Amino acid sequence: MSAHTQTAEKGQNTTLLCQESYVCSGTDEAIFECDECRSLQCQRCEEELHQPERLRHHERTRIRPGHVPYCDSCKGANGNIMHASMTGSRQIAAVRCQVCKINLCVECQKRTHAGGNRRKHPVTVYHAGKAQEQEEEEGMDEETKRRKMTEKVVSFLLVDETEEIQVRNEEDFIKKLDCSPDQHLKVVSIFGNTGDGKSHTLNHTFFYGREVFKTSPAQESCTVGVWAAYDPVRRVVVIDTEGLLGATVNLSQRTRLLLKVLAISDLVIYRTRADRLHNDLFKFLGDASEAYLKHFTKELKATTARCGLDVPLSTLGPGVIIFHETVYTKLLGSDHPSEVPEKLIQDRFRKLSCFPEAFSSIHYKGTRTYNPPTDFSGLRRAVEQQLENNTTRSPRQPGVIYKALKALSDRFSGEIPDDQMAHSSFFPDEYFTCSSVCLSCGCGCKKSMNHAKEGVPHESKSRCRYSHQYDNRVYTCKACYERGMEVSVVPKTSASTDSPWLGLAKYAWSGYVIECPNCGVVYRSRQYWFGNQDPVNTVVRTEIEHVWPGTDGFLKDNNNAAQRLLDGMNFMAQSVSELSLGPTKAVTSWLTDQIAPAYWRPNSQILSCKKCNTPFKDNDTKHHCRACGEGFCDGCSSRSRPVPERGWGPAPVRVCDNCYDNRGIQLDVAELPSDEEGGTLIARKVGEAVQNTLGAVVTAMDIPLGLVKDAARPAYWVPDHEILHCHNCRKEFSIKLSKHHCRACGQGFCDECSHDRRAVPSRGWDHPVRVCFNCNKKPGDL
Repeated sequence: MSAHTQTAEKGQNTTLLCQESYVCSGTDEAIFECDECRSLQCQRCEEELHQPERLRHHERTRIRPGHVPYCDSCKGANGNIMHASMTGSRQIAAVRCQVCKINLCVECQKRTHAGGNRRKHPVTVYHAGKAQEQEEEEGMDEETKRRKMTEKVVSFLLVDETEEIQVRNEEDFIKKLDCSPDQHLKVVSIFGNTGDGKSHTLNHTFFYGREVFKTSPAQESCTVGVWAAYDPVRRVVVIDTEGLLGATVNLSQRTRLLLKVLAISDLVIYRTRADRLHNDLFKFLGDASEAYLKHFTKELKATTARCGLDVPLSTLGPGVIIFHETVYTKLLGSDHPSEVPEKLIQDRFRKLSCFPEAFSSIHYKGTRTYNPPTDFSGLRRAVEQQLENNTTRSPRQPGVIYKALKALSDRFSGEIPDDQMAHSSFFPDEYFTCSSVCLSCGCGCKKSMNHAKEGVPHESKSRCRYSHQYDNRVYTCKACYERGMEVSVVPKTSASTDSPWLGLAKYAWSGYVIECPNCGVVYRSRQYWFGNQDPVNTVVRTEIEHVWPGTDGFLKDNNNAAQRLLDGMNFMAQSVSELSLGPTKAVTSWLTDQIAPAYWRPNSQILSCKKCNTPFKDNDTKHHCRACGEGFCDGCSSRSRPVPERGWGPAPVRVCDNCYDNRGIQLDVAELPSDEEGGTLIARKVGEAVQNTLGAVVTAMDIPLGLVKDAARPAYWVPDHEILHCHNCRKEFSIKLSKHHCRACGQGFCDECSHDRRAVPSRGWDHPVRVCFNCNKKPGDL
């Protein structure tokens, strides 16, 4: 710490003492300030010092409480400014050098006492009170007061070139603006080509030439991103933007950022320094207007609702002032006084097919610079006039401004590949709409960016086409549709009421089913031996839907049929080992009932042999007599004879003992339509051939399941060769540690992490199947 600083701290005094020490020795309180004597004087010293005739006419001022004298070094004997750093007003002294006996402001102290022996001079520090500051302000004119209000204004980076907001929250935004949170403000932003002096224009229009926004004579752009500052005089947030035609990296994102700034602005200055207005000015404003109406209006309305504003932010866009500086050419409309520049600009917009209807107004303000510097007074008056107009855009609190910018940044963000953009417009739809493309037809999503965060699904302007690769055909129940409901249905291997292995048997025999939650099973693909109709023509309506990236697509339940068969075989094997039951018995009984002639008693009703009354056990085989249709054990139905009256032809078939003994008696058989009876018997004959081959299921269980796993795996399962460790506990798989797939997410797990069982209807598993620990914790249906 320097010596004069230490002395200054020791010499602090809130009561001003006499600086002459002529009579009082410097102990009395100062009463007067003499400008010519350059000192504060007590009552006694003032009377003694000014008794001589030549000193009687000195200008003396009675000092008030908290008074601080002026700097003596800044003014000469006539009160004229001595150095160029002053702004024209007398500077208040900060200290008094006790050796030099002069009052010094901060700058003069640094200039005259920063080095040499003067650095060690003892000084007394002055403290300007509120009364003194108020007195100084009262003595200033209006222009000087405005300059003083903007002396401490600094700019800060609001949004960087990657569209990231650089203030943490609403409070941080208000703190950096250095304004009251209840203050109502407007926003003024500036646009234009790089090198046209946008920052310089803002500095002279709002801050009296102070370099609040950085300027540079270098070729590189001095403004990168979006910078903001607060003008306390006009109560305006001033925003400086990056120049057009200057960026080479992230061009699309930087251009989109300009429209976000425009959307939150109340007044836009388009700065152009050219002898004639170029087409890019009109193209920029026209494209900005179209994009504002198409993409930003809805989001700004939502911000209005959240903030509870009386006047919507999106009623009209900002007003525009085109600030045109020329050197060699006349200003727009100056050739003919009857021509209004604004009308000429509107005509130019129409000729270029650009329609800036989003802007509340468009004004032209020109200046011709014969010799520098540029005259900004006309622009300043035009800006102040527009800011005073609150009919279309009313001021709002700084928190609302931040929320609007944050909402637009959250909605419209993300990288835009420059090499894929056809820049026919300054603001193409690709800057603001979802980038997802349908995998089937290639059409893009028309929703705004990041709509998926709000749970809004993708949507396209055009209809999709069917693709066999994605099978993007969706079925809806026709009966429900006719009753005013739209219920989606999918082909499935089995109905939800069927057990796993019984459903597989039905799938193998009758094909896939279509089940409606309201109508039940409405279709089986092989319900009849011939003549099965397409479900589209009978029970369902079809629609072709888009296939968006990241979705599960249109995985039908019957696509899981192969894996369901493996699961069913495992279930049957477990049944055999744990319960010692033959699963083929139950499957055979069901098949028998499905294709049995009408006179046969269903297997479910046959509990004991019709003749010997021996109860049937689970592993016992039930036999039907082809003559009477009742159920018998093998011992009571081991004989055979032709039963032509039942349609079995001349070949001998199984009959019970009673029917064999009564073979000479004609049976009383009701006549049936020949087609129905013939079809039933054909079905039964085929069914008996199938019955004889059901034993192959037991043999098939002996086939290693690993040989068919790859063919059976559903599309969403992670392949075995890619699974090296458990997805949950990270244990490495080995010969002793088997891999298991979760039927919900398709990841690989060990048995401990996937021992739970739940139905997964979304993947086509209606019955409890293996799921992992994480999927089992999810609420609702999987």
